[in-house]
Amino acid sequence: MAADPKPLAPDAAKTEEGARNVLLSFARKIERGALDRARDMLDPASKARWSQAQWTALFDGLSRISVAVPDGRVEGAAGSSYYAVDLTISARDADGRPVEMKGPIVLRRANDIPGSTAEERNWHIESFELSTAGS
Repeated sequence: MAADPKPLAPDAAKTEEGARNVLLSFARKIERGALDRARDMLDPASKARWSQAQWTALFDGLSRISVAVPDGRVEGAAGSSYYAVDLTISARDADGRPVEMKGPIVLRRANDIPGSTAEERNWHIESFELSTAGS
């Protein structure tokens, strides 16, 4: 299990490297079982999709959790930048059988434009979907 990524300088945090740091931090929280902290990083719609109990139940009984985070790339649109990848969570269930969940995750940051807040100018999870492989 890898450690959390190191903090970046402010200019670097605005780049693809910054998006990747946020994504890796989310993945590491899941791998370490810090599920509440990982859920705290989700966007409001994803939090509504998975209540605290439902989010915890997704991982209940799983061991050897590993989160694969392939490289993505930054794309821009209408004052914002987006970073999207297909995330894969692999684990073992209580009987030792492999479990795989996959889904797209999109990070967003508002570009440095008048009217945007400091929070909006930081990379954050904009959307996250997850389904069991094969469903």
